[in-house]
Amino acid sequence: MKNKEHTRQVRDTVVKKFKAGFGYKKISQALNIPRSTVQAIILKWKEYQTTANLPRPGRPSKLSAHARRRLRCRDAAKRPMITLDELQRSTAEVGDSVHRTTISRILHKSGLYGRVARRKPFLKDIHKKCCLKFATSHLGDTPNMWKKVLWSDETKIELFGNNAKRYVWRKSNTAEHTIPTVKHGGGSIMVWACFSSAGTGKMVKIDGKMDGAKYRTILEENLMESAKDLRLGRRFVFQQDNDPKHKAKSTMEWFKNKHIQVLEWPSQRPDLNPIENLWKELKTAVHKCSPSNLTELELFCKEEWEKMSVSRCAKLIETYPKRLTAVIAAKGGATKYFQFSIC
Repeated sequence: MKNKEHTRQVRDTVVKKFKAGFGYKKISQALNIPRSTVQAIILKWKEYQTTANLPRPGRPSKLSAHARRRLRCRDAAKRPMITLDELQRSTAEVGDSVHRTTISRILHKSGLYGRVARRKPFLKDIHKKCCLKFATSHLGDTPNMWKKVLWSDETKIELFGNNAKRYVWRKSNTAEHTIPTVKHGGGSIMVWACFSSAGTGKMVKIDGKMDGAKYRTILEENLMESAKDLRLGRRFVFQQDNDPKHKAKSTMEWFKNKHIQVLEWPSQRPDLNPIENLWKELKTAVHKCSPSNLTELELFCKEEWEKMSVSRCAKLIETYPKRLTAVIAAKGGATKYFQFSIC
């Protein structure tokens, strides 16, 4: 705790004894105050010729200089992934109860800012060209065309949210931090799902390793039913990425036999798929449910997927041309939408 300030009378007595020839040690013993305090009072008197409180630039800090150094050097600098809540608790444990914004302000003054810990996307030139071609060729498509698309994807969801976005404390122009993986961290599940501008379709947990046969079974049992539930009609367009099991000859023949049009898709560009936004929101929502086992994880995933609002789905499709425009502006390179596909 920060020590209470001594009264003006005490400070005047210190100066009076100093003028009388007493040393720091004797003054300290006579007044029962620390020698360092005596020294500070005398130094201030020598510099300003007064023991009165001088005008201050603002409200005194609730944290002592030592506590501020501890925040900057021991906590945030050595543990860059520590959260504001954890910093707040650690200061409270030593008797300094302050608000989160106070802690944030102290770190900002030291040049430490919260930054997302993530890896930078890497795109080969051939992938950029394919993506640019896709964006250019579809930029003029009508809104009704995109409303007829049934978007799909698979994703892994961790039991304890290891894939969640994390923030770290670091100074500007310093190396980015990566999020370490935890061995045997509790497990995960793989799910397949689809959606359109009319809402979310079916979600299926993938048991075991996904192969072409298992993928076709998922399509057989869920694709047409999802299209029917979302009232896409018979002439809808199905979107999938270029995973080998998706592009297998037998899988493409299945689409042909079912008279399903498949959208041509560029390689290595998950950020073009708006379902990535929903994956991010789903993982955040499921993590807040705090599942304790894989059974609960699957249950919460399906419940939260069904809760996704139709308006949210419609908005993603309504703004899809902006996504294409961003890709064209980046000449096929990474856009801001990459944050959803790599977090």
